[in-house]
Amino acid sequence: MQRTLVLIKPDGVQRGLVGEITGRLERRGLKLVAAKFVDVDPELAARHYAIHKGKPFYDGLIRYITSSPVVAMVWEGPAVIEAVRQTMGATDPRQASPGTVRHDFGIEIGRNLTHASDGPQTAEQEIPLWFGPDEIVSWSRDSDGWILED
Repeated sequence: MQRTLVLIKPDGVQRGLVGEITGRLERRGLKLVAAKFVDVDPELAARHYAIHKGKPFYDGLIRYITSSPVVAMVWEGPAVIEAVRQTMGATDPRQASPGTVRHDFGIEIGRNLTHASDGPQTAEQEIPLWFGPDEIVSWSRDSDGWILED
């Protein structure tokens, strides 16, 4: 089963959209296996956004992600990375499809509510930045037979 990191960024937390966003992922049929409320320090922010170091928007990313708490989560399911990214929509809310989180609640790219790993390798790198192995819970969900084929 594939896993991915999802962050509800400071704007999502401040706007009270945590329940809305997690609810959409749960209703999609994905399974939450880790979650915590995090006051992001600059070191964690720098490790998370290391791929963007040197780009003109890097310092703004660090200031933004450390400006207010985030909700960090690990979700699990078949093709979970693709499913989460479909649910969130395009990075730029103005380009996102109607019905996605970013389209429905965002206007500007700098306030796009969420982060989600963009591929399996990224997820494998990001999850350990935010969660230790003992913080991720493998569990059986009774409804899986009604959501997943064999």
